[in-house]
Amino acid sequence: MSYVQRRRFLWTLFLIGLVLIAIVANATTLIRLPFYKLVQSSSAIARVRCVKAATRLEYGEVWTDTVFEVVQHDKGFLPSVIVVRTPGGRFQHIRSHVDGVPEFRPGEEVFLFLTGQPGTQFKIVGWTQGTFRIHTSQRSGRETVTQDSADIPVYDPNQNKFTKTGVKDLRIDIFLEKMNKEIARQAL
Repeated sequence: MSYVQRRRFLWTLFLIGLVLIAIVANATTLIRLPFYKLVQSSSAIARVRCVKAATRLEYGEVWTDTVFEVVQHDKGFLPSVIVVRTPGGRFQHIRSHVDGVPEFRPGEEVFLFLTGQPGTQFKIVGWTQGTFRIHTSQRSGRETVTQDSADIPVYDPNQNKFTKTGVKDLRIDIFLEKMNKEIARQAL
């Protein structure tokens, strides 16, 4: 093999390696969870208010622990204050972002579909799929909910493609009715 051929070969390998790194670096794929599966997989469902968030570095990974005040719980038992752990966040000069992981701001209210036990850190079922943001209309005062994953393509294995599905701008009374019916149906 000549010098020019070796050089082309090495450049080709280098470029293939860069492409593979780019693919792996952006590799979060969520499989769509239908609403009944979100309810079924949750040990607790609650309306919560974000109090604060703290990030930490553990074993070289950035983690965010978000403290929430429980406003109302609809499934399971929760103490009045819970901690939810998610991967990623900002720690000193390091910023770690994981696609599909929700981030919260102090004061905002959300419905979370949670898994875990009281006394431990909770996790959100399906990350953005188990996070429903509450919005209040400035004019009417009416509350609506929007699922974080409503605008994110999620893989649907039944259709073998990525789709954008989810709850978007649904009146809170309709959301609560749907959720409570599903909780009751699964309790039977």
